[in-house]
Amino acid sequence: MAALGAPIADGLFVGGPEPALIGGRERASGRIVFPCPADPERYEPVRLPCEGRIWSWTVQRFPPKSPPYLAAEEPFQPFALAYVELPGATIVEARLEGFRFEELKIGIPCRLVLVPFAGRTSFAFAPIEPVETS
Repeated sequence: MAALGAPIADGLFVGGPEPALIGGRERASGRIVFPCPADPERYEPVRLPCEGRIWSWTVQRFPPKSPPYLAAEEPFQPFALAYVELPGATIVEARLEGFRFEELKIGIPCRLVLVPFAGRTSFAFAPIEPVETS
């Protein structure tokens, strides 16, 4: 994969061979949220699981309004968006990459990936490739 740009925002994820989203664990209750709030007295950063399952999904078939979103330089392409349940942690909202729209359904396993977005690096969830057995 080509080199990725700077992250779309600080503190959302860590890169490397095993990227992970950074959530926040509420110190008083243990509840995990994403992203990690900028309140170190109340929340401690935690790495979230890199695999999960589609909890709910939709397909965005028209461009978002501008503003607040910036108009894209390229023609709009529909994309899948999902809530992904990360076991033992929380549910996060993210784009889906590498899925065919007609095959999407609740419960499909997926894995965190880093992707280029508007000249920067963002995150998405992609299918987990089936393991071949001999």
